[in-house]
This record gives sequence, C-alpha cells and structure tokens, in this order.
Amino acid sequence: MTKTVSMGTQDFAKIREFDSFYVDKTDFIREWWENHDDVTLITRPRRFGKTLNMSMLNYFFSNKYEGRSDLFEGLSVWEDETYRRLQGTFPVIFMTFAGVKANNYADAVTGIRKQVIRLFADCSFLRHDEKLDDLEKASFANISEDMGDTDIAYSINLLSSLLEKHFGKKVLIFLDEYDTPLQEAYINGYWAEMTAFIRNMFNNTFKTNPSLHRGIMTGITRVSKESIFSDLNNLTVVTTTSDKYATAFGFTEEDVFAALDSQGFDSSEKEHVKFWYDGFTFGSIKDIYNPWSVTMFLDTKKYGTHWANTSGNSLAGKLIQAGDRETKVTFEALLRGECIEAQIDEQIIFDQLSRNRNAIWSLLLASGYLKTEDVIERLNENKIIYRLSLTNFEVKCMFEKLVEGWFAATADFNDFIKAMLRGNIREMNAYMNEIALNTFSYFDVGRRPSDAKHPERFYHGFVLGLMVDRAADYIVKSNRKSGYGRYDVVMEPKDANHVAVIMEFKVFDTEDGEKTLEDTAKNALAQIEEKKYDTDLLSRGIPHARILKYGFAFEGEKCLIRKN
Repeated sequence: MTKTVSMGTQDFAKIREFDSFYVDKTDFIREWWENHDDVTLITRPRRFGKTLNMSMLNYFFSNKYEGRSDLFEGLSVWEDETYRRLQGTFPVIFMTFAGVKANNYADAVTGIRKQVIRLFADCSFLRHDEKLDDLEKASFANISEDMGDTDIAYSINLLSSLLEKHFGKKVLIFLDEYDTPLQEAYINGYWAEMTAFIRNMFNNTFKTNPSLHRGIMTGITRVSKESIFSDLNNLTVVTTTSDKYATAFGFTEEDVFAALDSQGFDSSEKEHVKFWYDGFTFGSIKDIYNPWSVTMFLDTKKYGTHWANTSGNSLAGKLIQAGDRETKVTFEALLRGECIEAQIDEQIIFDQLSRNRNAIWSLLLASGYLKTEDVIERLNENKIIYRLSLTNFEVKCMFEKLVEGWFAATADFNDFIKAMLRGNIREMNAYMNEIALNTFSYFDVGRRPSDAKHPERFYHGFVLGLMVDRAADYIVKSNRKSGYGRYDVVMEPKDANHVAVIMEFKVFDTEDGEKTLEDTAKNALAQIEEKKYDTDLLSRGIPHARILKYGFAFEGEKCLIRKN
C-alpha cells in the first residue's frame, strides 16, 4: 500500500501521526544509548535526516512525551521491552541553530538568544517551582532580550541545573546544526568573534555542566577542535568516514529498493534511481542514497537535482570559483569523471580554506559532494590520503550548473565559442574582452598587469565553462603534457571530422622583451609551435588543417587573441 510522501516534514511525530512514508531509523536510538558516550558529534551532509533523527530522539526520551507509545509502535526500537520502559523518562533540552544565519556577529548572537528565550519559555513552570531557591528563580527571570553574551553562553548550563532540581534527574541535550552559525561567520567575516562565543557556550553546556547526563550535536562539518572544542575532552566525533551510526542517516540500498516496491514503482526504476542518487559512503558502508532526492523522486516521479537545488552550495561554489590553478585543474578532472588523490583532514579549519589547497576537498567530502573510493595512505589519525570522486550524477549536474552560472552575467560566452570553432578572430576578440570584463572579478584575480597569476584563475574557470558547454562534442583538457611541454588548453573533438583547438594564455611582460600585447600574443603562438603542443592531436588522426591554434595575451582586463 502506497503512503503519502510528506516533503520537508522534519517533525517525527507529525510523520507518524499522519502515517506518512517513513524509513525506520529507530535502531539509532538503541545504538546511541548503548554506546554510553558522554557527548557525541555526528557530521553528515545537509538533508540527510539529521533533524528528523534528532526530533525522533526528543520524542523518544523527553518526559514531555511520556506515554506516546503510538509514535514508536511497529518500529524496530519498540520490539525491545527495555526501550519501551525507557521512553519518555528524561528531561530533554532540544535546540537547533538551523536558523542562525546572519551577515554580522550581533545578529547571529541575537538568533541564539531567541533560541534560549524559547527554551526557557517552554519551561515556564520552573518560575514558581518550590524546589528552587530565590537566587535560582532570579537567574531564571534574568533570561531575557537584554541578556549579554556571557549570560547566553551560560544559559543552557543554568537550565540544565534547574531541570535536574525539578525532576530529580540529569538532562539530555540535543543540538541540531551546531555549525550553521560558524559557516555563516566564515562567509561573512566574523569568524573570530563567533568561534570565541561558541567555544564559551559549548564549554558551559557540554563540559562544565554537572547536570548533563548525555548529549548529541549534529552538523555538516567537524570544525577544528582548536577553534571551538578545545575544552571538550569528553567529545566523541563521528564523521562520514566513521563506522559508527553508518546506516542511521541516509537510505541504504535495501531501504530505497523496498520503498520503490512499496510505492508501486516498476523494478526498472531501481537502476535509474541508483545512477542518480546512490554513491555516498559512510564508514565502510557503501551504496548510501541521498534521502531528500529519493523522497522527492517518490513524490514527483521525476529525476532531477533535487538535493543539489536546495540551499547550501554557496560556500563550495565560492571556494572553487576563487581557487587557484591547481584547484581548478583538479576540479576539471572530477568533472571528467576521474578520481583525484587528496589529503583529507576531517577537522575543518575554516580560516585555512583560502590558504590550504587540501582544505577544500575536506569540506567537499564532509558536505557530500565527494565520496571516498579507497585509502591511499594514513599519515595519522586525522590526516589520510584518499582517492576521491564526485558522489553521483546528481552532484555532477549540480556542479555543471554552478559553472554555467559563472558566465551567466554575459550572453557572449556561447557566441565566443562558436566564433572560435569557426576561426573568426575578429569576433573572438570582441566577445572575449566583454567576457573578461564581466567575469574577471568572479575568479578573485589580481589587477596588476605584471601579476603572473592574473589570467590563471580566469582561464581555468574559463576551461570549466568550455567543459560544461561543449561536453557533448569535445574533451577539454588543460595543463597536459604534449610534445615538449605542457599546453594550457586543448579542445579535442570526439568526432575526428570536427576542428580541434589549442589555446595558450600569457600575461604581457616587458621583461620578456614585449612592447605590446601583439608581441605577447605572438609569443604564445610561438610557444605552441616550438613545444609541438599538437603532437597528441596529430597522433589521434586530426590533420594540421583542422587544428586551430590561438594565443591569448592579457594586460589587466584587456585581452588580445591571435591565430596561426
């Protein structure tokens, strides 16, 4: 019998009360409880069921929901008498930082302050609790819009103490999306202030809190211990490479195929769903599917970039867009379907993202855009060299759309490519100068004419644009060895009857004896000939007459193109 797929519902009780489609993840309750860890941090990509699982834990353990057996009957956890007796027996503090998204520190702290005020309002019965002394009641009353950062940082510790005194039992604390304000702080430039605040709050909440029984935090990334967890020596960290809770988030292939059967889909759809949405690996468990995309497909019966179209891609796009030559060349390989090797440090240090080339691959792995194929070498507990690839077809489509967006500001990009394949140098120069003017700033390049890095980020972003725009007809390569050197860009036609293209990029440099951009362009063309960059194309049967060779000369935002 098919069930209604309730899209976007993250409230466990609502899903169960309406008997909506649900994949049973209640084994997570048993697994977490029996591990006896004091504080657990679990990282998973966005839209992987973290909030729903935290809601499930809240309804299971919180004494607010004592007697709600209806929510768990028929599910795995309810088969055990021990857990039936455990349901609804703890005071629980359940909060989320999902909505703490601000472009400045003050507004971010205001968002957390409002979370705290809501939690205290839900416990308003404590105001008149005879078990509390006057000082404790006064402390409760001080939780308000006027409280400062220090009071906010201590507030959950205070609430824990009051709840323990009222119920005679230590509390469970569940914090969902702990790293949202940290990512926002990095993007918007108030990282140092926010990490100092969060470090203080987490120390008070999860370390020096005698009323805490156990706690869980979830997020996308494992933020560096040095940044916010330096005092939490009781923290158990579970990342996407850990075996703990490997099947608790996301759908296994068994889950997906059972859902397709129960929802009445033809068996032929299984391979299509696998092609689009399989590919995630958690610990040693492979064939984990993206739950958001699978449920969207069950609901709409259409394939598409469902997960990738939701919010959250901005940081990944920014880092690739502004990345150096090596970053973009590596990303080119990923888009071609190749594997890369990278040293992964699962303790993300956000302020190193712009300096450490490997940090971007660590972030993309944690965010679900890359998957581990195998381990190359273990350097230490946290730093491991992995072979990585794009997770699945949906992720590939997402990145192709992202690249297309870089050139969306100008309508000339496609016209430029058409002119290039026709060999029309006049049109190419007109279009390229418009493209360069509109897109240089996207790639965070310098503006000094002598800056040798000036064209590199641009032209490798440009190469990615070529790869996406001409993927059906051309194999676009960059920085590859051919003849006696390494060419900048080659467009190799899949059909040998079509033209091939070689491009060499150079910056105007008086030290090379260049007096004009014309000299620079001629030097670029001379290098193509001297280094015999057409060797590979000729060996593939493409004649000289169908190989177009272009020299690109840059000075500031000006560009001159010449052709052999």
